[in-house]
Amino acid sequence: MSRALYPGTFDPMHNGHVDIAQRAASIFDEVIIGVYDAPPKKLLFNTDERVALVRTALGHLKNCSIVSFEGLTVECARTVDAQVIVRGLRNVADFEFESQIGLANRQMAPNIELCCLLSSTTYIYLSSTIVKEVAGLDGDISAWVHPTIAQAVQKRFAENSASAAAAGNNRKSVTKTRGKLTHRG
Repeated sequence: MSRALYPGTFDPMHNGHVDIAQRAASIFDEVIIGVYDAPPKKLLFNTDERVALVRTALGHLKNCSIVSFEGLTVECARTVDAQVIVRGLRNVADFEFESQIGLANRQMAPNIELCCLLSSTTYIYLSSTIVKEVAGLDGDISAWVHPTIAQAVQKRFAENSASAAAAGNNRKSVTKTRGKLTHRG
């Protein structure tokens, strides 16, 4: 049986992630979605919330399961007995990064293959950062994420705004990358 691990932060999972998971599920007997527990970046959702949202977005895929993990991706792959790590590629920068990480993983785990799937052109521009920035600026993300995830993102930003207002901070707290889609005049 072929088993693949599709790891990521998924903060939040968007339709580009779902597309890669669906395509991986059509190639491999089993796909395990690995939700990385402690990435070195600011998160909108904690690990349990991200796992639940991923489960919602991928509930229609019968050969997918979800786990959370810490540490090296290759160690997670070993733990779940995956023979392949699946990654999505949107552009040349993704290719360069994933090939570098893939070669390092190959040194640590020569028996685990890397399978890179090119993003569908429909989602090639999409990232979790863009989803969060647009949502944080009250933009419509409904075309980019599962409806439950859109509601969760909107609710989280409303909670963050309420907390900031209660603390006397009138500025919106979006993410550290805020500004990529806004005018810089």
